[in-house]
Amino acid sequence: MRYLIPKMGALVIVRRYLDEDDELTQHLTHQLNTPLDWPKDGGFNTEHVARIASAAACDVSYNQAANGHLVDLFAALPLPGTPEGDEFWRSLRDAGGSAAWNIVPANAGGPFFDYLLNGNEAGIAGRVLSFLEKLDDQQRDAVAEVIGRALDRNTFAAGGRYLGMLWLRDAETTAWHVLLASRRTHETEDDRKRFREAWSNA
Repeated sequence: MRYLIPKMGALVIVRRYLDEDDELTQHLTHQLNTPLDWPKDGGFNTEHVARIASAAACDVSYNQAANGHLVDLFAALPLPGTPEGDEFWRSLRDAGGSAAWNIVPANAGGPFFDYLLNGNEAGIAGRVLSFLEKLDDQQRDAVAEVIGRALDRNTFAAGGRYLGMLWLRDAETTAWHVLLASRRTHETEDDRKRFREAWSNA
């Protein structure tokens, strides 16, 4: 069966079948105790909801999910206003030079993440990408070292500079997803029609 679900100005086309061995089915029936035909004789049951959820999850660029992940990345770093946080952000500023001013709390300030609540997701993503774009190779290595040391104090399996490189790569890709999804929200039906026609006629 094919589901056409309009979301964030795009058309997501998904094929999804659920059977008793399906991982999603197992989660619904065993963990959430909701059989696929529940409620019985209802027009809208658990399987319908699961298919919609599965289709939504296929859009990896969905900007709310990407923004949530971007927040998670920053939440893994030492908190501003704490002794550990003050030392970390000072070291990051020293390592990243003027590029770091795009994301350090002293410059970004309290509203940095409040923008997400007010629908200005692209502003945060733009700052993150500006930070990363302006780093030269030496600065990027130094920033990765600073971030890696901070993450190494948590419960992550890997350690040191490698963790920092993972954080930087993840932040870069996630910020790009946010900007890409933000662009799509301004697409019209005519834009989508032109896209399909161009590819059909190629």
